[in-house]
Amino acid sequence: MGVQFGLLGPVAAWDDEGTPMPLGAPRHREVLGRLLVARNHVVPVDRLVADLWVDEPPKGAIGAVRTFVAALRRALEPGRPANRPPSLLVTQGPGYVLRASRDAVDAGRFEEAVARAGAAAPHGAAAVWNEALALWRGPALADFPRARWAAPERARLESLRLRAVEGRADALIATRAAREAVPDLESHVTAHPWREDGWVLLATALDRSGRRGDALAVLRRARETLADELGMDPGPALARAEERILKGATDARTADPAGSGTADGVWGRAAAAWERSVPARSRARLHATAGLLRELAVTGAEGLMEAGEHRGAVVAAAGATGDADLAARVIGSYDVPAVWTRADDPGEAATLVRAAARSAAELGPDAPPALRARLLSVVAVESRGDAAADGPLPFAGAEPAAEPWRTRAERSAEEAVRLARALGDPALLAFALNGAFMQAFGSCGLAARRAALGDELTTLAAGHGLPSHEILGRLVRLQALGALGRLTAADEEADAVDSLAHRHERPLARVFTSWYRSLRTCETDGWEAARPLYARALAATADCGMPGLAHGAPALVGLVPVMRGDDLPRSGTFEPVDPGAYEPWVRPLLLAGEGETEQARRALDSVPRPPHDLLQEALWCLLARAASAVGHEGVLRRSRDELARAAGEYAGAGSGLISFGPVERHLRAAESALRGLDGRG
Repeated sequence: MGVQFGLLGPVAAWDDEGTPMPLGAPRHREVLGRLLVARNHVVPVDRLVADLWVDEPPKGAIGAVRTFVAALRRALEPGRPANRPPSLLVTQGPGYVLRASRDAVDAGRFEEAVARAGAAAPHGAAAVWNEALALWRGPALADFPRARWAAPERARLESLRLRAVEGRADALIATRAAREAVPDLESHVTAHPWREDGWVLLATALDRSGRRGDALAVLRRARETLADELGMDPGPALARAEERILKGATDARTADPAGSGTADGVWGRAAAAWERSVPARSRARLHATAGLLRELAVTGAEGLMEAGEHRGAVVAAAGATGDADLAARVIGSYDVPAVWTRADDPGEAATLVRAAARSAAELGPDAPPALRARLLSVVAVESRGDAAADGPLPFAGAEPAAEPWRTRAERSAEEAVRLARALGDPALLAFALNGAFMQAFGSCGLAARRAALGDELTTLAAGHGLPSHEILGRLVRLQALGALGRLTAADEEADAVDSLAHRHERPLARVFTSWYRSLRTCETDGWEAARPLYARALAATADCGMPGLAHGAPALVGLVPVMRGDDLPRSGTFEPVDPGAYEPWVRPLLLAGEGETEQARRALDSVPRPPHDLLQEALWCLLARAASAVGHEGVLRRSRDELARAAGEYAGAGSGLISFGPVERHLRAAESALRGLDGRG
């Protein structure tokens, strides 16, 4: 069996007999945890140093890391002869990689069990859910609660755990063991009151246990908690659950026992017939599963997370059949509208890009045009925000250079739109236009181009009954109009999105309109008026199923009052929070604000250029402010040149989330700083 590793609790390792292995001091365990989180990818030594010492690393930090690694090697392979190279924790390129299979890490086994449970029938699923949850020994990465490097993985694993708790309860309810599910669900909704599915499951379990009055009381409590304490509008699931319970339904999630002609009843009978009639590994099941994931993704946070979790597995299963046409159709079927330009899982996005590109190449130039357009649209959408980059982004202080992964994605978007127009297929064209939007960030200052794309997409979708893509088109317009300062027109789009989202049960759209209204209030009434609205938007975003949107958002919000003024973020005026994925661009400014000039300059010496996404203007403004403060001419000039393209826009407002005010103001400050540097020379 070999060495086993643990992330679902304190970082740990066990030998092949299950005996805990002595890992040494906390720093040793932290290095092990960081390498495990990288999942068989190299972690450069410089990255390890930055992750272990968030503030100024001590002198000899690199040597200390090497000492930690040497100690870990001795602990993990205690019988290894001195002249034999290590086989687990190895040196590779600029850093280290821990070679551990998925089955050798409890988090990997947990994810595999979650996937099995999700695909199993209820009677078999309950045992698998129990198996998955039994792997948890405490909070993920419990011994490093404040480590920034651990936050994304901890959040991802915790999200999966919450789904497992709900999945287990669902299976128990479906197998007439509802009473057993109640205690855990009570604890679950108390700890995680924003999860509507948890409330619905608890009410269902109580109803199935003969406690209908308690079930209705739980639903009332859920509405009050969501509305009064969290500032969230209760979703349609709560209303449907209450209606079913009042009508005497015995299961708020499946068909009623009388088999009435309701949609739920038909669903239950059709699903049962499907299970009986369609072989488990048939092509028909793959097609149907891909379609189900597409529909599931727009139902809300839970559906989006489930679809994202299983999409890669379905694509892999289709590829394993050896049928190139089937694989291509499964890959290209996921035309779920995407408006946020940072991938929720960049690794998974890059895998999908490679699969789609490989499938298009295998089918060749004679492939059906519609199928080729779908594959190219996948490449364009999943390459959002440089997700398809093969390596680190270019240095922000260098001259602009060609970036081949962007060229490929842009060409894919252009060809997909051309093919879809020629075919006259509205749904296909809507998908292709989504890809074109994701590739409309080649430089700063392209809000007008995106507004035009939003216009076309909205008109197309509204005219052909494509509500999800009409919502997308209006959100694209909302973002672009915000960047252009046309807030009255953006208000109209926000109202239209809310109306469409309510009518067509697309609850996630309201996450984006709540952010926009926070931004709008900040622009018109100031930061203090917007602060409570931002708090609500952040609370709703924390568990919306879009980690690419949520991770690091609090730091950007915290910087709004700083960047709308002329100061630096200083202790006492800026509450430090995890900048998440935005750390490379936030950190130099924070260091400058603390008076750590040399550290800030060193950070700017290697800072990558901001990703090509909705926040690139805002991130260039952060770099310009930091470079001005510490006199870093290279980054300051590049920031000035990039922002000059967006001189008529509002920095960050194109995201629909935040605004650092007019780009023109930041440009004037950069020009002034450059004149000061020139005069100094």
